[in-house]
Amino acid sequence: MTKLAVALLLSVAVCGAGLGAGRQTPAAAAKTVIVMETDRGTFEMELFKSEAPKSVAHLTDLFNKGFYRGLRFHRVTASLVQIGDPQTRNFRNEAAWGTGNSGDPIGVAEISKTRKHVRGTVGLAYSGDPKYADSQFYIMKTASPSLDGKYAIVGQVIKGMEVVDKIQRPDVLKNATIKAATPK
Repeated sequence: MTKLAVALLLSVAVCGAGLGAGRQTPAAAAKTVIVMETDRGTFEMELFKSEAPKSVAHLTDLFNKGFYRGLRFHRVTASLVQIGDPQTRNFRNEAAWGTGNSGDPIGVAEISKTRKHVRGTVGLAYSGDPKYADSQFYIMKTASPSLDGKYAIVGQVIKGMEVVDKIQRPDVLKNATIKAATPK
C-alpha cells in the first residue's frame, strides 16, 4: 500500500509539473513600474517591455544608474510634460534645455501599431529620426491622435496622474526608482 501511495504521489507531481509548461514564469510576467517623486508629488508609470523591449531596457538602465534624479521637466504644455535632458541641471544653460540626452541613442524605433496617445501615455521624444530617441520621454496630459504611429509608446501612468497635471516648468524630479517586481 505504501509503494502504491508513493507511486501515485510521484505521478501527480510529474503530471502537475507538466501543466505549467508553456506558461510564463513569474519573473517573465513581472511588471516594470517606475516610481517618480517630483516637487508636486509622486506618480507611477508601467513600462511596456514586451512591446518596446530595447527602449524599455535602455530607460530601465538609465533609471538604475540614477540618470533622471535631479533633472527638470523642461517642456510643459497643455497636452504633455517632458523630461530627460541632463542639461536641465544647469540654469545658466536654460536656452539649450531640451537638446541634450544620455549620449547613447536606442538605435531602433519601436513604434506601436496598436497603442494610442491617450491621457497618461509615456512616449519617447526624438529629434529627426525616431531610432535616435534616447533619454527624453513625455507623458500625455490629454489624448493626441496626431502623434499615433510616429513615436514609440513605452508606458502608461498607472497612479498619480493628478500629480502629472500639476507639473510645471522647471519642476525637479527628486527621485526615480524601479518598484520591486510584481506579477501581472
